[in-house]
Amino acid sequence: MPLRYAHTVRRREFLLGLAAAGVALDAASAAAYAALAGPRALVTADLESHVAVVRLRTGRVERRITTPPHPRSIETVADGAMALCACSEEGVLVLFDASPLRIVAELDVGGEPRYVAAHPDGRHAYVSDAAQGQVLVVDLQRRRLVRRIEVGAAARHITLSPAGDQLWTALGSKAASIARVDTADATRPRRLRRTSPVDLAHDVVFTPDGAAVWVSSGSGEHVAVHRRGTLRPVQRLADGAPPQHVAMGDGVAYVTSGHDGRLRVHRISDGRLLRTTHVPEYSYNVTAARGYVISPSLELGRLAILGPRGHVLRVARVGRSCHDACIIA
Repeated sequence: MPLRYAHTVRRREFLLGLAAAGVALDAASAAAYAALAGPRALVTADLESHVAVVRLRTGRVERRITTPPHPRSIETVADGAMALCACSEEGVLVLFDASPLRIVAELDVGGEPRYVAAHPDGRHAYVSDAAQGQVLVVDLQRRRLVRRIEVGAAARHITLSPAGDQLWTALGSKAASIARVDTADATRPRRLRRTSPVDLAHDVVFTPDGAAVWVSSGSGEHVAVHRRGTLRPVQRLADGAPPQHVAMGDGVAYVTSGHDGRLRVHRISDGRLLRTTHVPEYSYNVTAARGYVISPSLELGRLAILGPRGHVLRVARVGRSCHDACIIA
């Protein structure tokens, strides 16, 4: 074994051994350990008032970070440098810094903050507020709420175009309309007219090129593809029991059906079904990033960890309940 490679291996084993033993590392060693150990999932344990930190390479829960009660959704923001968690029943947003991983702010925004969309400028994030029928604009650098815009009652799932110039949010879990917002000026969003989905909408997700939005159903076994330019549905894909949730990957879309315990992989270009995978029942929300796909089981408290082709790598036991999850470095 070459000497340089041997030193690298020994350093890796040393750092991993210290971390496994619970020994505190300095900042440089902690960063080196994080790079060697691979990405992590932050998983909201909503019944136990904490966020669990799960190493995706092993499925091991390495930390639990106490939060205000009922942490629900969580999303990576600021180009992966932070994560924003919504404690819906408390009306609180919790901001995490990824390196070192810690809570850096708690924002009391009132209402019922539900889901988060990150702006590509790395500085701003948008949060749907179901109780107040608003979209909230959060300045991540200043760690404060900077604006509210009225969109309609029961705003829930939310998506932002890759260019950051338009936002869609479903108004309800079985939504008869979707609010569209012009976000070309990140801090001064402007409400546009509403869009009517094919089915009663649940989740909304822009495609990576920003040309279309996949809209899942809260009432039927379908996902509709809406063209952004015309707003018309151009395709309707057969999927599992409602409600479905959607995440975009490299040329593929991952669609979960929690009631069926299934994750389906579709080709984005034509909607063709490529794979169906069994995951724990009640696995609703889904996220794809850094070569992994994850889906937390709300009722079973498990996290399904899958590869980019939709094959299960491992299932981690996290807690009594897992509501949502995101992936950070």
